[in-house]
Amino acid sequence: NQYENKDKVMGTCVVKIAARDLEKSLAGLPLFMARTHDEIDYFKNEIELILTTVLNSFKLKDNGVYIQASTLGSLEAFLELLKIQKIPCSGVNIGPVHRKDVLRASTQLENDIKWATILAFDVKIEKDAQDYAKTMGVKIFQNDEIYNLCSMYVAYQNQLIKENQEKYRHLAVFPCKLKILPQNIFNSRDPIICGVRIEDGFIKIGTPICVPSKDGIDLGRIASIEMNHKSLDIARKGSEVCIKIVSTTNDTAKMYGRHFDKDDILMSKISRESIDIVKAYFRDEMQESDWRLIIELKKIFNIV
Repeated sequence: NQYENKDKVMGTCVVKIAARDLEKSLAGLPLFMARTHDEIDYFKNEIELILTTVLNSFKLKDNGVYIQASTLGSLEAFLELLKIQKIPCSGVNIGPVHRKDVLRASTQLENDIKWATILAFDVKIEKDAQDYAKTMGVKIFQNDEIYNLCSMYVAYQNQLIKENQEKYRHLAVFPCKLKILPQNIFNSRDPIICGVRIEDGFIKIGTPICVPSKDGIDLGRIASIEMNHKSLDIARKGSEVCIKIVSTTNDTAKMYGRHFDKDDILMSKISRESIDIVKAYFRDEMQESDWRLIIELKKIFNIV
């Protein structure tokens, strides 16, 4: 396997180029030969223009991860896989990850921490970039397989979702409409214990309940749910259950038969904040009909 020195080659063949700083070269770019020093600067500008044009041709999103690859071909393949995986991309580059790449990725912290991520395919991470990423809170995943990189990122996303669900669960309010079962009123005052039929949506322990038809009076939060003497954490549309509602304010406790009655529909007290939290972290717990109910409740509570 000895190589022969040649002044020129023709046709299709394999050549080995010996030169300094070849590790800085990028596969996929054209190769020029400069015959004078002036041509060196000219071709450098040509290469930079070609690379910039190619990178700018990719369709990127305002919000998304930042990806780096070793060649143009691998970058294109990576972008195609991310598209299939429905992972948006906000920025791209070729070659090792530098501090400037971390800075670009860090702008996504203003949108969502999950997007402040660099997926580095078959490239090395410079030491200054690693240190800067830790300081800025940018996550870097590095691997030589694009499928592994996608799997690593999806796992990271799921981890963030679980963490945020734990953090914001007490603020998440899910939609419900409840019909009071008058034959099953077991306690008419705080705590109110009564039977209800879930007309729409679903209830969970902790759901705040109000009466829109009576000026939106707050009854409290659901402290327990039972069906056939068995405790439940959740009950959905069509179920008939017994709930206990405990007052959470210092106001005078509301009483069934005085402040509201069997003709009033009970609803969960949603807010702009609770809707945003459900959208961001609890989509997997919602059904299409639940989103329709959210829209209906927004109109009832005049939520923009």
